[in-house]
Amino acid sequence: MKRPEHTQKSIFTASSHAAAAVLTFIFALAIAMTPAQAQTFTVLYNFPGGAGGADPAAGLTMNGTGNFYGTTEYGGIYGYGYGVVFRLSRAGSGWVETPLYNFQGGSDGEYPLAGVVIGPDGALYGTTSGYNVYGDYGTVYRLTPPPTACASVICPWQETVLYRFSGGLDGANPGYGNLTFDQAGNIYGTTIYGGGAGSCGYDPGCGVVYKLTPSGSGWTETVIWDFASSGGSFPVSGVTFDSAGNLYGTTTYPTVYELSPSGSGWTETTLSELDGAYPAYGGVAIDLHGNLFGTTGGFQGAGNVYELSPSNGTWTLSALYYFTGYEGPLDTPTLDAAGNVYGTSYLTGAHAAGQVFELTPSNGEWIFADLHDFSGGDGGYEPIGGVIFDASGNMYGTTSEGGSAGGGTVWEITP
Repeated sequence: MKRPEHTQKSIFTASSHAAAAVLTFIFALAIAMTPAQAQTFTVLYNFPGGAGGADPAAGLTMNGTGNFYGTTEYGGIYGYGYGVVFRLSRAGSGWVETPLYNFQGGSDGEYPLAGVVIGPDGALYGTTSGYNVYGDYGTVYRLTPPPTACASVICPWQETVLYRFSGGLDGANPGYGNLTFDQAGNIYGTTIYGGGAGSCGYDPGCGVVYKLTPSGSGWTETVIWDFASSGGSFPVSGVTFDSAGNLYGTTTYPTVYELSPSGSGWTETTLSELDGAYPAYGGVAIDLHGNLFGTTGGFQGAGNVYELSPSNGTWTLSALYYFTGYEGPLDTPTLDAAGNVYGTSYLTGAHAAGQVFELTPSNGEWIFADLHDFSGGDGGYEPIGGVIFDASGNMYGTTSEGGSAGGGTVWEITP
């Protein structure tokens, strides 16, 4: 099974009005947690490879009944294992995984790096990355349950490809970021490549932010920002709405940007250039005061957690914590209602196999807590995706490698 840096190398060398709903969802799940004297770590599920999937490169999504949904980059029943979309549900005192869809490669997509989100219609939405072979530059897809007469353990969910990227001006290769909906049901996301070559000098392009709009029986893609113009290059993460309908995101080399609706188009503003020693793979989370929180690190250094605070039309960048060790955080941090910041880091911690962290504000400073150090083996290691909470304050996430079956894990931390 490939390590995430192999995935990164393959991709990088291949060649709001919705805000109220979004914030409500985030803060409803991420309730306030106080630092605990003891945390209990439990592996809930071990991915076996094959039909069960292997190597989750994203975090989890939870529905209202406590089921988890996610993706694995590899595994499945087709070809060399093009990845699966799975559901994890309680069964007595344990958990049962159901592969909902096996990607076949080619026309229906392959190798999902991002997770899935639950759309306004209750369907699952996500992206596949594509590997720039056979004209595959990634897709945006929707999954709906099979007909009620067909048991889901037998019949796969029904996949509809909403858009297939061409690798040209429309974009190429969606990354790790989840999709985002606005109140009208339009979909927003990013591609790492595509667009014009522009200032980054890269062919096929520096990446785009796109919008998918329902159009008759299909969907129409519009590039709302092409990073050939300005604002950094290679956006790996997705975008986040604020309450005014502005979009925020990051680029790998490394900036934080804002996209604001402007007449019939969008205006881009670079809010900050981050520490150039560390690429930014994760996006930004927004708190109730409009502050942005994000991470740097990834495959070129341990990186940090940072905050961007608005003040009189400018933004102030503050580093909250610097990691030590090897490769740092890869995903967007999670905020709770008390203003604490949570996430995972890929190859830091006591065993250099990844860790789960919490940052707590205290008298103008931030206190770092190491909630769990992955050690490899049955406990899993190398977490790529971020964390989510349930209504009881339990935390959940994935590791991309390890576990008793070697294909990664789903884990829980209880306070």
